[in-house]
Amino acid sequence: MTTDAPDTTETRFSISNNPSFLYQLYCSYMLVYKNGTKADGFFDLELLKKSLNILVRKYYKPVAGWFQVSGEDIDVVFYSDKFNDPPVSTQTLNMDYETVSRHVRDSNIDLLVPTAPSGVIKPENPNIPMFLVKATYLKSNEAVVLGVSYHHSLMDGTAFWMFMANWSALCKHLHEHGDITKFNIPHPPTFEFPDISHFHNPSKTIEHSEYVLVDADQCFMKFQPSAEKIVVTVLEVSVEQQQALRQQARNCNVSFTEMLCAVLWKGTNGLRLQLDPEIGSGSSLYSCAVNPRARMGISSNLCASPTTHTSCERTVSEIAALDVCEVAQLVHETIGICTGEYLFSSFDFLLKQRRRELDDERNSRIDKKFMLVYVCPKSVKCIALSSRTFPIYSTDFGFGTPEYVRPPYLPFDGCMRIWPTPLYDVRLSNAPLEVYVSLPEHIDLSKSPLLSQFLKESTD
Repeated sequence: MTTDAPDTTETRFSISNNPSFLYQLYCSYMLVYKNGTKADGFFDLELLKKSLNILVRKYYKPVAGWFQVSGEDIDVVFYSDKFNDPPVSTQTLNMDYETVSRHVRDSNIDLLVPTAPSGVIKPENPNIPMFLVKATYLKSNEAVVLGVSYHHSLMDGTAFWMFMANWSALCKHLHEHGDITKFNIPHPPTFEFPDISHFHNPSKTIEHSEYVLVDADQCFMKFQPSAEKIVVTVLEVSVEQQQALRQQARNCNVSFTEMLCAVLWKGTNGLRLQLDPEIGSGSSLYSCAVNPRARMGISSNLCASPTTHTSCERTVSEIAALDVCEVAQLVHETIGICTGEYLFSSFDFLLKQRRRELDDERNSRIDKKFMLVYVCPKSVKCIALSSRTFPIYSTDFGFGTPEYVRPPYLPFDGCMRIWPTPLYDVRLSNAPLEVYVSLPEHIDLSKSPLLSQFLKESTD
């Protein structure tokens, strides 16, 4: 008697029609869950693994798939009977809650984040995991730290936090019910980047100053534009300060986020000019990641990266001469250029550059690559990233929500990441916001009239 082999179904979707290929790297977060009662079975490892495997095999099949390169195209390929399941590692440390929390806040990724291979997508590097987990337990049983890394070519920040919300909900359901027969996934994911060709306007030419041509031998896929030691300072924007900024934003006809970014840009500009008055004629760059999902009608559940970038450059002296309202208008205009026409043009521009680079590689002409302009040295840089609308603190795996979530450590000059605190609700602004500011070590934020108001008082 012979048994027929099970049918194998191959499915693939392309990431070549969006700029995801630009982000061939891993992005990592650390989530701290406190075990207040020191209960046994807290964050059961087998439950974590089981729920993650169910999630990717049933709902996120591309995350259990492989990148495949064919000429100019990059596909994600997955199958019905074999899976590139996310690797899960674990460790147990002899330290207490306060100590491990300090390691998280100090972004000790070597200790708490899974070690990822090279994220560069090449034919000779086929087994790239899409998602990795490291669960850190304490001998004291006071907490668990989840270190997670995802490949940015498959997901952007929005898609990642939807993934985390779905994983935590499935894990909690398994924990409470033992199976998933009645489980309804909160955010059913979609794949395949939507067709945006209808935004194409052949009569309009758009310059993409947010990208720059750099020497290939200086392009390491890591953002290290400065030899100076970069340190991260966490600013705190209180509820009262948010209210004042909102009123100021209304007076200037801009959004709250645009006003906060203007304060960060002008404050940093003033500090740099104060330290070196000779940089007045130098470049002051504002750059931001723009997620156009809502205005383009793109689902928040899309497992892909429609995020693009916009930028604005003025001289340091020009920014110094403007008031905060005028700088906020510049920020507003910079974000506002991301129309449908701009989005299509940006993607088309990047795809053409990729084809040129591939052709150069085939013909041994590897001399230039296009990168985001903020990797280049500037007199002043403000690279704004806002995560305040993400469901970061609602990730309950059945053991409570996280006490603290550490955003990615980005040690490059001028990065400004706006980040929620545990009780923050974007609809209510009922809790403080944090801003993670990366600047050279010698820059003293207390010298800035605009930024010093957000410095936390030292508890040392």
